Amino acid sequence: MKVLAAAVLVASAVAVPTQAMAVAPDQAAADQQHAVPRQVTAMQADLGLTEQQVKERLKSELVATKLVPAAQRAAGAAFGGTWYDVARKKLVVGVTSSAAADAVRATGAEVSVVPVTAKQLDQRKAAVDKLAGKAVPAAVSGWSADPKTGSVVVNVQAGKRSQAVDAFVAKVAKAGAVTVREVVAQAPQTYAAGTVGGDPYYTGNVRCSIGFSVHGGYVTAGHCSGAGARTRGWDGSAQGVFRGSSFPGNDYAWVQVDSGWWTVPVVLGWGQVSDHLVRGSWEAPVGTSICRSGSTTHWRCGAVLAKNETVNYGNGQLFYGATKTSVCAEGGDSGGSFITGDQAQGVTSGGWGNCSSGGETWFQPVNEILNAYGLRLHTA
Repeated sequence: MKVLAAAVLVASAVAVPTQAMAVAPDQAAADQQHAVPRQVTAMQADLGLTEQQVKERLKSELVATKLVPAAQRAAGAAFGGTWYDVARKKLVVGVTSSAAADAVRATGAEVSVVPVTAKQLDQRKAAVDKLAGKAVPAAVSGWSADPKTGSVVVNVQAGKRSQAVDAFVAKVAKAGAVTVREVVAQAPQTYAAGTVGGDPYYTGNVRCSIGFSVHGGYVTAGHCSGAGARTRGWDGSAQGVFRGSSFPGNDYAWVQVDSGWWTVPVVLGWGQVSDHLVRGSWEAPVGTSICRSGSTTHWRCGAVLAKNETVNYGNGQLFYGATKTSVCAEGGDSGGSFITGDQAQGVTSGGWGNCSSGGETWFQPVNEILNAYGLRLHTA
């Protein structure tokens, strides 16, 4: 029999909205996060931090993540979103009314007055998605909601601002406050790859990576294949079938595995770090560190840059509700695991750049996948 581990299939005995089943990490989980061998070394390399800085950051990020539910409740109707302030090592909660500030501070979070509530900003972002349609200029990489400014930020590739881009911005600005950011970036692309021997799973002539084990199979990226497609495992043997797949619009899928394969709540560390147990899917705030496991570039780390972003993959292929990170990735990493500590975050979709020169990567939040298909994450 074969084991299905999140992020890889191993031949051994041992592959948007927050979901209700997500459980806050307890102290045991906190201890586990900081006890992962070689994790500090990996983050030192990718984030340019000292060993002590990494340890302090992990500790403060976990505290910040656990504060989010209480801080949101304290803000009430004035809630304007959250983010992690790296310099102050604090969770920051946006509020639209100073009257809510004291209640939020009482939870241990910092406060920032913002122009609109999170609900209003989400509505503005949805309106931009609708106004944009499918005919998006190739120079527009995507757009995301920014709680700090209350605007929708349109990302344009550096040096490629044109009349077509300005016309697009003018069109979507009818939804409300829209700002433009020019970034040094290539056009986003998905990260599926042609067949390469010895890697996690294949469908047709495409290689992708497993995201997280769920009861009955695993979740991965939707652009890897469509519903009904058969998969082959690391050893080329029949493995399972895509029971659901959505792309574009979303970028998620789930594969039901055949008898002879079973699931375990593990994300592979590829020998760079120890394999990570998965204990839940508590969502990490913008600004916190995050790591990714994939079958091409293995274990890489960075930070969460934005949420609820719309990505333009070109040819009318838009991906809504993505989370953007500074983690690099390459072809074949599609579908692989994004994880913070022992909490599942999402599956790799695409990005720009590579792991030699750097870049940015987007992922599909895992809780949305679980909700969409009624799946239950396999946890330790």
